[in-house]
Amino acid sequence: MKKRAWMLTMAAAAALALSGCSSGSSDSQETQSEAAETTAQAEESDSQEASEESGETAEDAAQEETAEGGSTGGTLIVGFDQEFPPMGFMAEDGSYVGFDLDLAQEAARRLGLEYKAQPIAWDSKDMELDSGNIDCIWNGFTITGREDDYEWTEPYMDNAQVFVVNGDSGIETLDDLAGKVVECQADSSALAALNEDAELTSTFAQLLTTADYNSALMDLEQGAVDAVAMDVVVARYQIQQRDADFAVLDETLSSEAYAVGFKKGNTELRDKVQSALEEMAADGTMKEISEKWFGEDLTVIGK
Repeated sequence: MKKRAWMLTMAAAAALALSGCSSGSSDSQETQSEAAETTAQAEESDSQEASEESGETAEDAAQEETAEGGSTGGTLIVGFDQEFPPMGFMAEDGSYVGFDLDLAQEAARRLGLEYKAQPIAWDSKDMELDSGNIDCIWNGFTITGREDDYEWTEPYMDNAQVFVVNGDSGIETLDDLAGKVVECQADSSALAALNEDAELTSTFAQLLTTADYNSALMDLEQGAVDAVAMDVVVARYQIQQRDADFAVLDETLSSEAYAVGFKKGNTELRDKVQSALEEMAADGTMKEISEKWFGEDLTVIGK
């Protein structure tokens, strides 16, 4: 602005000098040219400064809008299995929904991070995490057997691995699985638990794996397999949603807990998410989300 004022002063002085000269002289014409040039430069400088001020104003407004929206520019990319209702799955409208995704989205909001749900192949989850394609695995992710493989939050829900059978199958105990075909998801906690129980699996006619539990339950419903080993939380939800004649055996395969897994060494993000989960448990938000999906509070943080 000081530069503009100086230029305007020079233009005024040139104009005064012009008034004292003959309009027909070459000196007058030269003075007029210089005055016009000085005025044009002042106007150009004024325009540039106004543009800069406008840009600063727009930038300030954008920063204020970002602050009000709660995002600091970072992103929380959540890796999940889109065929694992009610923890995470694709709704009829194509959106990604589920209990775990609701928790993750709320945690991201509280941390000022942009939330992004990233579906992954479950047996490729470690590659996705190590490559940086996702920031965490948050989808009914069991700690048991993986304790040293990830940076974990504290457990937020208890779970168990169980067997689902057709209601009229006559299978009521683990002993009844002898000579039967059992199926589970590839690279799942159920498979890990079965691999640890050679005494039980040796009695099976066959142990099969499939890409997801929707396919496994379809196989069960069609009689292609005799039992499906899976998470009890997911099993009960699936039975309710399908209105199928399935039964869950009382004897469990293993007991475990769900938590959020991060890449080894990423304790900073793990700690931030843990703090957000504790806040959500304390103010009742976690309870509300659980009741939305399960009809009751199944969470364990703060209890």
